[in-house]
Amino acid sequence: MNLAEALDPLRSTAFRAWRATVTAIPGGRIEAFGHEGNRIEAIFVINLDRQPKRWRRIARELRRFTTADGDNLMSIVRRVTAIDARDGRAVAATADVDPVYQIGDQLFVQPDERLARSFPADEPVRMSRQEIAVARSHIEAWKAIAIGNDSLVLILEDDAWFKPGARASIDGIWRAVGKRSTVVGNPDIVFLSYEDAGGTASREDEHGGLFRPVRGLWHLSGYVLTQAGAMKLLRSMPVKGPVDLWMNYRLAELGALAMSSPAIAQRLDGRSDNAYSVMPYLARAGVVDGGHAIKHAGVLGSERVLAWTRRGDYESLAMALSMLGLRVRVFDSHEAPLSPAALLGELQLFDALVDPPLQPSALIAAIATNETRFILESTDLGPAATLRTRVAPSRVEVVDATSSEEGAWPALCGFLKIATPVEAFPLGASRSFRLFRRNEWTPRVTDGRVPPKSVPMDDSPWVLPPSARWRPTGPTERSTSSGDAVIETSSMTSASESFPSVTETFPGNLASFSPDCMSFSDDGVRIVLDEGAGNGRRLMSGAFASSRSFTHGWFRTEMRAAAGLGLITGFFLHRASPRQEIDIEIVGADPTRMLTNVFFNPGEAGTAMEYGYRGSPHWVDLGFDATQDFHEYAIGWTTDRIVWLVDGRPVHERASWEPTPIPHLPMRLHANLWAPRSSELAGRIDSQVLPASAMFRNVVVSTMMRESRRVDRLQELNEERPEVTDSV
Repeated sequence: MNLAEALDPLRSTAFRAWRATVTAIPGGRIEAFGHEGNRIEAIFVINLDRQPKRWRRIARELRRFTTADGDNLMSIVRRVTAIDARDGRAVAATADVDPVYQIGDQLFVQPDERLARSFPADEPVRMSRQEIAVARSHIEAWKAIAIGNDSLVLILEDDAWFKPGARASIDGIWRAVGKRSTVVGNPDIVFLSYEDAGGTASREDEHGGLFRPVRGLWHLSGYVLTQAGAMKLLRSMPVKGPVDLWMNYRLAELGALAMSSPAIAQRLDGRSDNAYSVMPYLARAGVVDGGHAIKHAGVLGSERVLAWTRRGDYESLAMALSMLGLRVRVFDSHEAPLSPAALLGELQLFDALVDPPLQPSALIAAIATNETRFILESTDLGPAATLRTRVAPSRVEVVDATSSEEGAWPALCGFLKIATPVEAFPLGASRSFRLFRRNEWTPRVTDGRVPPKSVPMDDSPWVLPPSARWRPTGPTERSTSSGDAVIETSSMTSASESFPSVTETFPGNLASFSPDCMSFSDDGVRIVLDEGAGNGRRLMSGAFASSRSFTHGWFRTEMRAAAGLGLITGFFLHRASPRQEIDIEIVGADPTRMLTNVFFNPGEAGTAMEYGYRGSPHWVDLGFDATQDFHEYAIGWTTDRIVWLVDGRPVHERASWEPTPIPHLPMRLHANLWAPRSSELAGRIDSQVLPASAMFRNVVVSTMMRESRRVDRLQELNEERPEVTDSV
């Protein structure tokens, strides 16, 4: 499990050039390989069909060396076809792999106080599709060994390379293995490659370049397995969790040995395709730091997509296009047809329009533009007949989003020439959620101004580009309480089961969270941020979050923010996989303003979409100092808009695609006091202001009855509106 980031491009290029030079030089004879005596008789290389470049690269590595018999190592190589994580059937439920493991399993391999304090040992973790595919790939290799004729086989992943001095070190330890075998018996597995789990690996009986691992080895990029060992592993299945984690539980029964200094490593010139299921937990516990700012590269270039669907209950195609990195706008049947000029304007902002109503002249204009591609869910939809007669077949594709994901992703991605994602083809959001709509009720502001440059926005696939000239519109004055029903409430004068304290943190926070930093009184809960070496951070603070998740509603609290440079008091909704977030933040350096923010990423729950590092922020002038007294802050979240309120007064509002889609998946409600690593947002923390404190009381979550009625009315409009005869 390689959790390290790939090297920067310059160093990666240097490594690639060095290996290209080295692999042209013969490496010599490795006596450990051969067909006589206690030698390694075969090499199994696990390689994906769609990775021929990796196969050629590992072949060059192996051709450098010969066996004890003088034969090239490639003469004893067998390619094992890797399971592809993009193949839904291959990573579906199987008796070979149990995809759910626990945080305690991670802690067994690599103990970490921060992770242990942040989550219970029995916290369930679900393997990613890539992890399941890797596990099944190794299982297929074990099966081949168990029924084969070779008693000793080296299993290699296709990104392995032989380190300098590998020939001598492998021969040396293989002689040491033979000597040990005469005393304690033959090991069933010998690791020629591994990574010590953060320096915590437990080693016993270390001498002669070998040791007996008890636990603490990551990686399966190179290990020698006996036929008997393969059968033991198969009898111990299912593999529970990532395969290298699970193997740590098998070390004793396999009589495992490992090289004190590994002879084989994973290449350093490429980023792993794997998505590690434990990574979100490590980040939330503060074990790993740093984020990633992934820019929107314009996956289609200058091309654009027009798509028509059956308008089913779930909008699968729109979600799939968004997961591919496209800015998607969806239209409803009651909207007015677009003229050629209006269509051009939409295609300047969006990469794909789904179910657009077009005037006949707009369709003709789109057909005349060679950079427009057309997707249909069925050949009997809208403009299908016109497209068949007037558009080259290469520009039209039928993608049945209701079919199996095995057919939908390849058809869609092949047509758009975009790499197929490993995530399952999405069911999509319910049509009633109105996801990817562009709001049609809020008046548009056309003065051409953009948000202040002091708060830059993301350049990610789900934020409108600067050319949209978006700027916030004024909030709509409206009632915010009539008819709403309370779901959860707590005065926060004592510990709450509905809003318990949390100990997890996040990468950009200088502080760790601990219940010890929270105290309760008749005034509410006080959160104190102060110096203190907690969970590996130099600061300690407190946080609480709802025990359940919510989809839409009103979220309120009375809050007194903390004062001081480098401090942020937060009240927000958040979820991961995919990341979605709605923020209220008070910056201690300027507590007369409130920062609002929205993060959106598409996909079903569990989709590893984490783009966005600034979101779409906006400052709101409060007219008072938020650190001096309690004020009520609220977030109203509906299917198509978000409104922020202070003391019951709307102060800011966002509609769908202003400038992001509205989050659509369940989120937990959070409150905290934290210190950002970056000084750009809040300044550099001043230790003289510590300890600093923020207070919260009267947290309330309520439903939005009017929102449900409005959604029902929208559905009625869609059903009642007659078809427009001059549009497609």
